[in-house]
Formats: sequence, structure tokens, C-alpha cells
Amino acid sequence: MERSWAGLIILGLAAASAHSYDNEVLLKLESPRYQHVQGPDGLHLEDLWLKVKDQKESDQYEPERDNAYHLFTRSNPKTSQPLVLGSENVLKASNYDEKKRTIILVHGWRNVATSNFNALLVPAFLQAEDLNVIIADWSIGAAGNYVVALLNVFKSAKAVAGFIEWLNRTSGSKVSQYHLVGHSLGGHQVGIIGRHLGGKVPYITSLDPASPGWNLNPNRFQSTDGIYTEVIHTNAGLRGFLPPLGDMDFYPNGGVEMPGCQDLSCSHHRCSFYFAESLKTGGFTARRCRNFVEAVNQQCNLPETAQMGGLRPKTGKTGIFHLRTNAGSPFSLG
Repeated sequence: MERSWAGLIILGLAAASAHSYDNEVLLKLESPRYQHVQGPDGLHLEDLWLKVKDQKESDQYEPERDNAYHLFTRSNPKTSQPLVLGSENVLKASNYDEKKRTIILVHGWRNVATSNFNALLVPAFLQAEDLNVIIADWSIGAAGNYVVALLNVFKSAKAVAGFIEWLNRTSGSKVSQYHLVGHSLGGHQVGIIGRHLGGKVPYITSLDPASPGWNLNPNRFQSTDGIYTEVIHTNAGLRGFLPPLGDMDFYPNGGVEMPGCQDLSCSHHRCSFYFAESLKTGGFTARRCRNFVEAVNQQCNLPETAQMGGLRPKTGKTGIFHLRTNAGSPFSLG
């Protein structure tokens, strides 16, 4: 079970509420306190210390009620079929096929079901293979200020895992059929979902998992969250997490600033473009590094190579890898 930051509160919530100190600090999540965090509309200067009002706002989010799940298949590639937790009739009337693999997509902060992350990956997966693609829309929990969304990551992850368990019980699908993919805050959420499912998901992909609020966070993405876990870093040390987290970690172009990008937002989101292209064409041959410092400095020269991303897990493989890309599509150099 996840250990929420809320469970580490060092000042009594009841006492704070009694004094109506909405701005009273409950927990110093990270230092420095004020950091720029990437949202879909640009950078925001956010207070990363947990306050009473943040906890109150998070308490209003109930993911079992507020999350939505949108199914796409080759029979409905452009218009979703909403799946409703607990509604067997809705599931039976949908195009969900229990015999096929299922992809769960988890977006990041202030994103919604129609954000670029989902718009890129839904058609890429369906082009690559006949499968079920489900968008886990936790936009109600991901809205608002960053610390509230940070708290809601844990709550949403538990609910998404519960949805998957219900889907399996109702349809006969198995955990072995799943691939979880998340970006930024969603990049950590997919790990927590995998933990709730016993670390048995065959393939979990974390795309530039968020850095602010996660450096000291015990619930960040872990290599043991699934049978095979992969991380693609494209804004490492800035909006994205710098050190390796998965079985295999890829640092394209050093993992910090991507060719063709003029700002941090572009680099933070470029991982989704790389991954979408990898699904359709393969490509993206990377070279093994001794450590992530070599990867960031683009000084990797070990002989072993591996493919970044792709449809299938590289089960049993581990390591840190570097590669170069083009500045525009097609991004792969091969």
C-alpha cells in the first residue's frame, strides 16, 4: 500500500483547523519551497509545502466518483466509449475485447482526456496493434495547484487499480494483458497503480516522470512496480526526474533539452512524441552507459545497444542508455 505524504504530516490537522489557519504549513514537502512547475499552459511558480487548505481541497476529490475511463478500439478509434465502474451492462455493450491486450494511459498535471499526451498515443497504439486503449481521466484530481494534484496522485492510482481489478473480474481479462503508460505526474501514478496490482503488470512506461515534489517522495516510480519498467527522460533535472528509476532508463540527447525545442515545456512533452513514433516504426537504437552521468553528458560508448520504447516489454533487460534524435519528425535516427 502506498504511503501518502498526507500520512507523514507532522503538525496536527485538527489543531490547525481549529485555528482556521488555511495557510499553516503541515509538511515541508521539498526545498526550495517555491519552484516552477510545467503545466499545459506554461510554467507556474508553485508552493511545494503542504498547507491546510491544500489538504482540504484534496479531500474534496473522490476518484471512485470523479475519475472517468474512455475506451478506444479499432472499431471506435476517434470517439470514445465511456466505461463506468460497476456497470457490467455498459462494459458488455462496448467494444472492449477481453482477449486483447489493454493499454491504460494516465495524463499529467492540469491535463484532460483530450490533451496531447492522449491524442498522440491513442492512434499510435491502435495503428500498431489491435487492442483496447483506455484513457484514465483523473482531470478533476489533476486540476488546481500542484501540491493538491500531488496528493491526488496516490488517491487516483488506488482508484485506477481498483477499476482494473473490476474490469478483470467482470470480463475475465488478466493483469498479464496490461501495459500502463503515464506522463509527468502520471509517470509516477502508473508506478503506484502497478504496486497496487502486486507488481505483476508486464510493461509499465514512465514518460519524463515529474521532478518537483518527488525527490524525497517514497512513492515515486520504482523499477519493481511492474515485471518490466521503462523510463524515458527528456527534461531531466528540471521538469522531469533526473536519476534512473526503471529497469531501463533512456536519456535521448542527454535527457535534458531536446533538439527542435525552444523551451522546457517542449522538452518535457517530447517524450510522448518519441514513444508514439516507437510504437509505429520501432527505431530509436540506444547505446548502453555506465551510469546516468555518462548518459546526461552524452559520453556513452559501451557496445551493447537496445531499442527505446516500442510495443513489447524488454523483460529481463536492465541498464541506462543514450541515443540521439532528429529535431523533427521522424525523430528516430534508426
